[in-house]
Amino acid sequence: MKLDRNLPSLVTMGVFVLLYAACALQFPFMLSTRVAGNLLTDNAFLGVLAVGMTVVILSGGIDLSVGAVVGFVGVLLALLIGSGMDPYLAFAIALAVGTLYGAVVGAAIHALQAPPFIVTLAAMFLARGGCFLLTTDSIPITHPVYSDLAAGGLGLSPSAWVMLLAFIGGGVLLRLTRFGTDVYAVGGGAHAAELMGVRLGRTTIAIYAFSGFCAALGGILFSIYTQSANSLAGVGLELDAIAAVVIGGTLLSGGYGGVLGSFFGVLILGLIQSYITFTGTLSSWWAKIATGVLLFLFIAMQRVILMLRARRDSATR
Repeated sequence: MKLDRNLPSLVTMGVFVLLYAACALQFPFMLSTRVAGNLLTDNAFLGVLAVGMTVVILSGGIDLSVGAVVGFVGVLLALLIGSGMDPYLAFAIALAVGTLYGAVVGAAIHALQAPPFIVTLAAMFLARGGCFLLTTDSIPITHPVYSDLAAGGLGLSPSAWVMLLAFIGGGVLLRLTRFGTDVYAVGGGAHAAELMGVRLGRTTIAIYAFSGFCAALGGILFSIYTQSANSLAGVGLELDAIAAVVIGGTLLSGGYGGVLGSFFGVLILGLIQSYITFTGTLSSWWAKIATGVLLFLFIAMQRVILMLRARRDSATR
């Protein structure tokens, strides 16, 4: 049963190892620590988004607003820092705004009893529209703090460390806290969870507030990575985050999965992009094609596992 439960994540890890080995055979420099560090740094913002998206999908929900929140946070930071505010204070404000925005979205989902897809789609349009209300220009961010954070130092960059800490924190939150237990319970069935004593309203608000926090943190990392802000930044990132979570073995129906698989899902997407960049002869659209193929394969694998489990359960009754 335990192996059965962890099989999708183990397959994801195996796929990553095989892909990395194949890339290293063609490009031996892939084995260097610098390339490995760059793989983490280049995908740090997506990794943080995937942590929040994992929690949302585990609960049986979806959050389509995270990419727009990344863009909004970037523009907000550029304007605040450009006005003379200390970057770290601007970071705190951005995190508070993202968390509050997510909490409002969660409250709307619970109060309206509306599908998360529709509510977060509306939230996506609101956040993206807010970006264009603030500015329609691309704004460079030239503060020395940004230069220091982007450059990092020896070893992993600050962005890579933030991503790793986010995954560790997400794992602890899901496996060792009451909140994590409630998330899995809601994903297994909201009505059954309520009968078990789970407060659906509070849990739903907390889930989407956490997703909003991760989206804001991802927006900070994205602005550090690009050293700029743009109202169109983050378009499509929500789909990449969902893809990473599904490739990582988390069921879209909820109640099954975890952040470890999502971590390797993010690395697989980053590795595909890196391979295409190193090759230099392939179109960047091949990354989307490869992602689509992997999604189909992992969805099919999850379906087979669920069918086998259902047959086993019926045979034991």
